Amino acid sequence: MKEKIKKFINIKRIGKVGLVLTSLFCCTNTCFAAIQDSKIVTGTESLISDLTGWLLILAPVLTVLLVGYFFLRKAASDEMDAKRWDNRIKVAVISCIGVVVASGLINVIMNYYK
Repeated sequence: MKEKIKKFINIKRIGKVGLVLTSLFCCTNTCFAAIQDSKIVTGTESLISDLTGWLLILAPVLTVLLVGYFFLRKAASDEMDAKRWDNRIKVAVISCIGVVVASGLINVIMNYYK
């Protein structure tokens, strides 16, 4: 059993990964200094910022439209289908909350690093 654990953990592999991560985190300023001002990086930052802004607007609007449609379909359905429409309404609302929270979090993180 101990041999299986030793093979699974493999100290050499953990040491190599630790060395790579340490060098990556310690030397990022010197390694990536020229990349910060490139058009690709600034364009990607702008794209992410615009996408998160649009997601904060589009997600609630789309959720309201979908929930309205689901309520109409629920009103016209029988008892068994009404449970499915209830489930779809819950999923739509939870998904909207998740998209808004994730978009806001990404926006906050992007603004922190500017």
